[in-house]
This record gives sequence, C-alpha cells and structure tokens, in this order.
Amino acid sequence: MVALKVRKFGNSLGVVLPKEVLNRLHSNEGAQLFLVEAPDSSYRLTAFDPGFEEKMAKAEDIIQRYRNTLHELSK
Repeated sequence: MVALKVRKFGNSLGVVLPKEVLNRLHSNEGAQLFLVEAPDSSYRLTAFDPGFEEKMAKAEDIIQRYRNTLHELSK
C-alpha cells in the first residue's frame, strides 16, 4: 500500500505518484492513467483504457462472424 497526500495545484486538487508507482504502471509524465470504479465501490488506477478491451471484444466478434466476407474483401 502506498499512502498519497491530496495537494492543491492551482485551482485543482491532485496527488503526486511516487516513482515506484509510475514504474509499476509503466507510465511517465504526460501519459494517461485511468481511475476505474470497481463493483465493490473501490477504485483501481490503471494505465490501460478499460473501454479498449470492450471495443476489441466487439471487433473480434465481428471478425469471427464475417470471416469469409472479410477474406473476400481482402483479395
């Protein structure tokens, strides 16, 4: 567990992530991080867009259903 302190940055509030946390998230300055609410009302911080997984699942479904059509279009 890493304790973070809420600080004022201009007119906003924020937290500073320690270098060890950024390394584990494979993140750096300017990168996007996503704060995702979990079903148990907790939060999870991730460097990966949770919506991307859903979009890829839909794309794979389409690719699977229209495999022959896509194959013919690729010729």
